[in-house]
Amino acid sequence: MARLEPGDEAPDFSLEADDGSTVRLSDLRGGTVVVYFYPKAGTSGCTAQACEFRDRRDAFAAAGATVLGVSPDPVAAIVRFKAKEGLNFPLLSDPDQAAAQAYGVWVEKSMYGRTYMGVERSTFVVGPDGRLVRADYKVKSKGNAEETLGAVRA
Repeated sequence: MARLEPGDEAPDFSLEADDGSTVRLSDLRGGTVVVYFYPKAGTSGCTAQACEFRDRRDAFAAAGATVLGVSPDPVAAIVRFKAKEGLNFPLLSDPDQAAAQAYGVWVEKSMYGRTYMGVERSTFVVGPDGRLVRADYKVKSKGNAEETLGAVRA
């Protein structure tokens, strides 16, 4: 799938959240939404990234933005991750990778000579009109929240 660009319509999704509710991106129209995809709950990079978003939640809210974290983990795993790290924003489960594929972040990866499919850490800012304001692929876990907050405030 081709990469999304600013100005593109953000692909809608309907995913189960850590609290058992269903979150639909289209239901959040009218406000700014940060959607960040992370590979696996509880790993060092994903924990660092999630904690940075947690620590800046009030700043995102003050800027009128809702933060959503999305991974292919099952709901039980994201519930444990959220509780362990005290996360204060919704985590969404994408077990069939439909959202990850729609956003072009379900990619072939390689580690120790082995190739496999997985989530490429990426962050998207969706404007109130449902269009992408920003599409950042292959982001670093540390510093991503601060950089994204700057984009939301711009």
